[in-house]
Amino acid sequence: MASFIGDYTGKIDPKGRVSLPSALKKQMEGSADAETFVAKRDIYEKCIILYTKEEWERQTQILRAKLNPYNKDHNQFLREFFRGTVEITLDSSNRLLLPERLSEYAEIDKDVYFSGQDKKIEIWAKAVYEAKEQSSDDFADLAQKIMGGELVGF
Repeated sequence: MASFIGDYTGKIDPKGRVSLPSALKKQMEGSADAETFVAKRDIYEKCIILYTKEEWERQTQILRAKLNPYNKDHNQFLREFFRGTVEITLDSSNRLLLPERLSEYAEIDKDVYFSGQDKKIEIWAKAVYEAKEQSSDDFADLAQKIMGGELVGF
C-alpha cells in the first residue's frame, strides 16, 4: 500500500489536466493499481483528496463498519461524503483530468500543489495552500496539543 510524502507543484492545462508528479508516481511502485484513483472533496478543507483504488476500498470498509444506511443521520453523512466523488485514470502521459466541479470546489484555476499525506494526496489551489501554512510556533503549539500527552511506542 502506497504512503505519500512531499509537496509538489503543477499546472493545469487548458483542458483541465495536470501531470502527476513523478516522485508521487514512484511512491506507488508495487501498488496493485497505480493508474486509477478516486477523487473527492475534502471534508474539512477546500482541496481535492486523491486516493489509490486500494486505499479507497479501505476507506469504504471503514465506513461500512461504522455506518448504518438505514439511520437517517448516517445516510445523510454518506450522501455528503460521496458527493462529487469520481474515479480518475492516468492517461498515457501520466496526467489526471480533474473534474470541473471538484476544481471549482477547491478554487483551482491554474497552479496547484500536490501534498502527500500518508495514504492520500491532497490537491490544492496554490494560493490557498500557501495561505494555510502555519508559523513554526503555531505548529509547535498544535503538536503539543495533539501529541503532548502520553507517548506510546517510544
